[in-house]
Amino acid sequence: MDRAVTRSREDAGVAAAQAAGELALADRSGDERDRDGLTLLLVDADAAGLSARRNLMVDGRNAGDLTLDGVSVGADRVLGSVDAGADLLDAILDRAAIGLSAEMLGTFAEAFERTLQYLKDREQFGVKIGTFQALRHRAADAWIELELARSVVREALAALDEEREDVSQMASAAKARCSDTASLITGEALQMHGGIGMTDEEEIGLFFKRAKAAEMTLGDGIYHRDRFASLRGY
Repeated sequence: MDRAVTRSREDAGVAAAQAAGELALADRSGDERDRDGLTLLLVDADAAGLSARRNLMVDGRNAGDLTLDGVSVGADRVLGSVDAGADLLDAILDRAAIGLSAEMLGTFAEAFERTLQYLKDREQFGVKIGTFQALRHRAADAWIELELARSVVREALAALDEEREDVSQMASAAKARCSDTASLITGEALQMHGGIGMTDEEEIGLFFKRAKAAEMTLGDGIYHRDRFASLRGY
């Protein structure tokens, strides 16, 4: 039996929607707060009734606002089982959160390394600004947070590879830690570079913008700390 979206519906901020050949969409037949009644559907990007409007995100990447009007999907395009897609969706989002956390780690690690080199090269008042005690303390704090985030991401990846029972917990731990660390390190990198950090002459501003977009994708630090606590039974 075909499953059809007969009402008007919009999905905002679907990453790279214009470049996709197929889209995995979630449809509900029940209350939005109920895990039952959620079905995952694989929809062709050129399906009748489906349209996408391109939006440019703050980090320069593309996202699409989707509109569905009477889109029909065959039974063979259902991912998992009808009205029982919540568990499958959780597993997909856990893997996505861990992957995004790894990307974020690379983003703020590179921002930190570039800033560290800038502190060693930039001179003010005839001395390297890296000799200023206040900046050295801030750099040390950033390094501590970076290494903590690196450890959490590695543990989340290990949990995924080993198919451990705590994958969901580690996914939220990694995303929460990386969301906070990305905001801290890229913000510090921008400030330590000064005004030039937001110009096209330096790329630090791009790291900052990407970190902000990634922080809000798939749940921010507040969301994942709450989810982690719930998964642990608190």
